[in-house]
Amino acid sequence: MRTLKVLSALLTYPTAELMTAGPELRAVLEREAVLPKRERSAVEALIADLAAHDLYDAQERYILLFDRTRSLSLHLFEHVHGESRDRGQAMVDLIKVYEDGGFTPTTKELPDFLPLFLEYAATRAPAEALELIGQPGHVFVALRERLARRSSPYEGIFAALTALSRTRLNAAALAALRAEADPEPDDLEALDAAWEEEEVTFGPGSAAAACGTDVLAARLRQANRPAPGMEPPPGQRPRTTITHRNAG
Repeated sequence: MRTLKVLSALLTYPTAELMTAGPELRAVLEREAVLPKRERSAVEALIADLAAHDLYDAQERYILLFDRTRSLSLHLFEHVHGESRDRGQAMVDLIKVYEDGGFTPTTKELPDFLPLFLEYAATRAPAEALELIGQPGHVFVALRERLARRSSPYEGIFAALTALSRTRLNAAALAALRAEADPEPDDLEALDAAWEEEEVTFGPGSAAAACGTDVLAARLRQANRPAPGMEPPPGQRPRTTITHRNAG
């Protein structure tokens, strides 16, 4: 599904090549026509916005949004595991999912970097890709709301992902994400507090209890093991499952 590659590209650090690729990106969206009209218009608005921006201004905006503001981090496990000990194992499990899917990342980004995750999803069959991106749907909704409060055109990407995922959101999990601090990038004191290192705890369930996270790592491991009597047909991979469950 090349639409996911378009969304992936638009979430990467702006380059001159990306900012002039508007016609090609629009052509993919038009050809596949998988996005509802409103969401497609929002994505096209971001494409036009990037094309109209000075390169350095676009890059500065990107850094302030996604690199400086933890609540807008594009690393999925930042919102799922925080700084808990479970995050490292989740990274390992996600790398294994990529490898089992025959996907070799060409960047040095961490495996939970959203553009990389979307690039992998784009290599899957449409049904599998949509199921995959539906798993972190709570994160997408929270990021969309935070970007909307900033009147950011990047909101359109998360509106598109939410529309494509068609997942039923868990109210408690979404409430936990909405409760996270969301400081502005120029509020240095609040940013320092948000980035303050969290306590790492040990023992079964301790990280989940401390961080309000879920069993994502276990789900990723399970994704590589078919249920008894349910071996996948030759050449078909088990489904990958990524979920966000509020602990407590």
